[in-house]
Amino acid sequence: MADRVYPSSKPAAPNGTTTAAGSAFNGGSNPSFPANKAQLYNPTRPIPPPRHKHRRSCCCCCCLFITFFIVTIILLAAIAGAIFWVLYRPKTPSFNVQSLQVTQFNLTSPKFTSKFNLTVIAHNPNKKISFFYDPININFSSDDVDIGDGSLPAFTHDTKASKTLKGDVASSGKNLEDLEISGLRSKLKNKTTLPLVIKLDTKVKVKVGNLKTKKVGIRVKCGGIKISVPTGKSPSKATNENVKCHVDIRIKIWKWTF
Repeated sequence: MADRVYPSSKPAAPNGTTTAAGSAFNGGSNPSFPANKAQLYNPTRPIPPPRHKHRRSCCCCCCLFITFFIVTIILLAAIAGAIFWVLYRPKTPSFNVQSLQVTQFNLTSPKFTSKFNLTVIAHNPNKKISFFYDPININFSSDDVDIGDGSLPAFTHDTKASKTLKGDVASSGKNLEDLEISGLRSKLKNKTTLPLVIKLDTKVKVKVGNLKTKKVGIRVKCGGIKISVPTGKSPSKATNENVKCHVDIRIKIWKWTF
């Protein structure tokens, strides 16, 4: 009777290799499991490349995106400004000193008294833009010496319109330094006139179509005026032929005014 051949109880590993247990038992060359430290930290094992290049590329992409965003905003703002200028042609309102009379000017030390009658004409040259002015504060100064204060009422400045504003400016019993009074007296003695600077400070709201902006501070500064002391009871008129008034927008950010 022929002998039967019984198959092995342990199947062969794939690709014709034996199992780890069998190879270890048979003294095979395959490594055993778990691996030892020499196998885990093999100096010949390939080292993954550093990630610095990836981080640099991400930073470059972010910088390019931010730059593109800023340039886009600037271009859109420029386009909007150009469209606004073409549609409305905005112009700055103008102010002119029509007349100025000096009714009182007394340089008695240490008390100083003065009184002026001021007439200002405001002109709005815009066809589609109107202005809303708050009450206007007036300040008179000569060589940086404060010689009078006053105010003008609030008013609405319609399109293509002129507005006449009248107000009194005075300084009653104001204390001036001796050097200030002596300086004003010496100039009156030598030239019989004093240079005068007028400052008008207020806030204005702009209306464009149906849109109104927030209030913005403005200053109107007028120079080139010369005043003389009145004689007797008759007032003296100031020389205002070469008066030039400049309008400056004054934006206040926290404690600073620009």
